[in-house]
Amino acid sequence: MAAPSLSWVPATGAPTPTAAAAQELAAPSGAPAGDFPKPDRPIADIVSPIWHDAKERDAAGEPAQLVRLLGMQSGMTVADIGAGSGYYVVRLSPIVGSGGRIVAEDVIPDYVQSLRKRVDDLGLRNVAIILGEPHDPKLPVGSVDTAILVHMYHEIAQPYALLYNLVPALKPGARVGILDAFGPISKHGTPPSLLRCELAAVGYREASFQRLTGSNAYLVIFAPPSVDSRTRPQAIVACKAR
Repeated sequence: MAAPSLSWVPATGAPTPTAAAAQELAAPSGAPAGDFPKPDRPIADIVSPIWHDAKERDAAGEPAQLVRLLGMQSGMTVADIGAGSGYYVVRLSPIVGSGGRIVAEDVIPDYVQSLRKRVDDLGLRNVAIILGEPHDPKLPVGSVDTAILVHMYHEIAQPYALLYNLVPALKPGARVGILDAFGPISKHGTPPSLLRCELAAVGYREASFQRLTGSNAYLVIFAPPSVDSRTRPQAIVACKAR
């Protein structure tokens, strides 16, 4: 089967959600941050220096590898958590097509505003944009086939709460793909052992691990727990960075 195109051809279909529609799309708040332990590790600044520009990132072939390894295809709903400037949003929109949707979430209002303008300017009609919270992506219940967290896990201030509150949005059989760089958090990476520990603490199960070609990055795909099998907030024990 031919590899999916990563061109920027705008997807047609349902109109782009307005700001009001995107607000309606957002789910009610989940469990509060105060119910969860804080991570026993540093938190990186939100701006990562791993790529100088989009052309350098494209040259590494990262998006094509992510699409292939996560089996993304037309008709899927993909949540881009920590979407930032929309690098992945504009590349995945044509992959899921008019029958699918990209739900772009971020916690920085300025990023959300800029991304909304970019989506409108490019005419991407299958993208919804949500302003989440650091502990809660606020995605619609039962809406997501695949969730991705790309080069941002090390920036999450409330990982246990976010992972816990993400679960209700995931459809049965959904997968969560976390793409990060090898290296310490201080260098905008996440040691794979720490990532595995924090995901397991909430009840996620590792499905696959892949070192990406062309960069110092890796992709771990996790199977999420069910809503009822999530580790209760009070029972979660924070992992220690080693």
